[in-house]
Amino acid sequence: MKISVVDKHGSGIALQFAKAIGATVQGRYFLVPENKGGGYITGFSWGNNELRLMVRNYYLHEEIQLDRTNELAEDQDDIVFLISGVLPLPVEQEKQLVPEQASVLICAHAVSSVLTMPSNTFFRSITMAVSRKYLQKFFGNLLHPVVVSILEAKGNFVYETGISPEMIKTASEILHPTVSESLESHFCKLKCEEMLCYIFALLIQRDSAPTSGMHIDDIKAVYAIKLRLQSQLDKAPNIALLAREVHMSEPKLRKLFNQTFGKNVFEYFQSMRMQQAARLLKEQKLTVSEVGYQLGFTNLSHFSRVFEQHIGMKPKKYSAS
Repeated sequence: MKISVVDKHGSGIALQFAKAIGATVQGRYFLVPENKGGGYITGFSWGNNELRLMVRNYYLHEEIQLDRTNELAEDQDDIVFLISGVLPLPVEQEKQLVPEQASVLICAHAVSSVLTMPSNTFFRSITMAVSRKYLQKFFGNLLHPVVVSILEAKGNFVYETGISPEMIKTASEILHPTVSESLESHFCKLKCEEMLCYIFALLIQRDSAPTSGMHIDDIKAVYAIKLRLQSQLDKAPNIALLAREVHMSEPKLRKLFNQTFGKNVFEYFQSMRMQQAARLLKEQKLTVSEVGYQLGFTNLSHFSRVFEQHIGMKPKKYSAS
């Protein structure tokens, strides 16, 4: 199913998407109908749309392609922070749902995107759209190249980083405000600012390498590579082959991938592989050897060492914890 929505002057897409799937309204929540899936969409807006929040906590039976077009006012220059896989999955589910990959995507609002929503995937994301003027007020003193690019770049850009434990805690507090209903809006605004602090804290830990603007085709190419890595976690990436597939030189691929994710291709691949290993051990209760061989390791001692480097403990201990 393909849904086309237009985000006009920062009005947001939640309402349009909710109407397209036949969601019902209950207060500030759009409830996904049972014949389409389950869960809800909700959010807030503050300060003449200087800061907007959308919470997606739902799953869909049918795969949906969301074709989104942004039409912003001339003086509107928003930055989007999409924090995926940060909300907890329900304890009890009627069927097994695939979780989103945990990550933070940061990009200029003016970058139109086509997002695929796979069926039987639980979307547990928080999206913030923030004006550059608003961000400058809080983070204008940070001179790291990535931060400067986010606050000042005129062209397209995209950055992605991981999720910290602090961000998971803040997201949970946004999902379940611990104040009265009359204070929820103010509480969630403060929590959004807290979330932004944690995101920028991760970004300034990157190497202070110069950044460059990205053409929309380069952004699509880098994310095509990311999807390829995700789909082949049992095979080490071949940089030369990946570069040919996206019609890009190897040096350019290495530079833009590192700039986007803060890691080189192999480091990013290995990180995703260990996240998947942790999920298979904890959620599917596979043995250490089953997980290691499934992810392409022929030496289980090597798998154990790599897992410990990324997760902080050996896989057997992690599985039993």
